[in-house]
Amino acid sequence: METKQIIQELRTDHGLSQEELAEKVFVTRQAVSRWETGETVPNTETLKLLSKLFNVSINTLLGAPRKLICQCCGMPLSDGIISREADGSLNEDYCKWCYSDGVYMYSNMDDLIEVCVKNMANGEHPENEVREYLKAALPKLDYWKRYEQLSDGGEFEEFKQKLIAEINALGIEGMPKVEKLNALVGSYVNLEYRLPNGSTVKFLDDSATYLGSRLECDFGGNRCFGVLANMDFILVCTYEENGRDPELLVYKKR
Repeated sequence: METKQIIQELRTDHGLSQEELAEKVFVTRQAVSRWETGETVPNTETLKLLSKLFNVSINTLLGAPRKLICQCCGMPLSDGIISREADGSLNEDYCKWCYSDGVYMYSNMDDLIEVCVKNMANGEHPENEVREYLKAALPKLDYWKRYEQLSDGGEFEEFKQKLIAEINALGIEGMPKVEKLNALVGSYVNLEYRLPNGSTVKFLDDSATYLGSRLECDFGGNRCFGVLANMDFILVCTYEENGRDPELLVYKKR
């Protein structure tokens, strides 16, 4: 679709008149009308406002002229997995696993490769093939080419190591020592726990990105440990395959 159709469709889907949309992005109703007839297109600053208002990328507003890929892991990007800045605006250069709230989640390419291998390997493309592909492809991406410029000098890695030390200090019986924490999007790990009164509750934000790890129990069996954390809390639970029957063990504010 063209920009004129996209804006009109988004406006009507959100139940807004041309005048109401104009008020929200600080233009006149006539300007919105000209966008929707194709006479003009919004300027860069207005595109940013429209992107935030409709929760879509500027690339989508312009009819997807670019094929977006994450400049850290190489994943194709769609509106649902594009990363966000600390102010909530979309960053079209990264996926939400690699960049979250203005923070880069990976400082070690080998760690990222191992995470990607687990998710990409299959019967057609075994782990060793995927690993070699990533070793060749990732250094060509903008984040890794400009790592020294873009990185935070190791501050986030220090934060992760501090979190790992705090988690291991909990001394949970049967849980192996945590060695690494990976970026995990809330919607994938937001399990529903049953309370003593029979009701259920979720503790996480589906749209947020957390640091976490899955650990096999030292005692064997069909349950494993799940660890999640951010700057505010540490959560430890156990669950069966595919997140079934979760049990909350620790929810500790930091």
